[in-house]
Amino acid sequence: MSSSGADAFVEVSPGAYRLQAPLTFASVVSLRASGLAVIRAATNGLTIDLSAVPAADSAGLALLVDWLAEAKSRSCQLKFDRASEALLALARLSDVEKLLAA
Repeated sequence: MSSSGADAFVEVSPGAYRLQAPLTFASVVSLRASGLAVIRAATNGLTIDLSAVPAADSAGLALLVDWLAEAKSRSCQLKFDRASEALLALARLSDVEKLLAA
């Protein structure tokens, strides 16, 4: 399973991608640019399926918030789908659960 670059994003349909990489401190730097590229290429709304993310920590959660901010600045509606219970619990603790709610 890849943890860096555009190969971490698999297009499943137009405007919908599956992220297949850990969202952890070790991976967020390499994932940030490819995620921003996906957001910048979106013509309408964008959905990122998180069901294939094997692990996530607070750095990964911060990256998701960063991507949301980038999407908002471009008037692109970004939605995260199928976040794990562990990621949702972390978001709840950080008081940003509503940002990940589908």
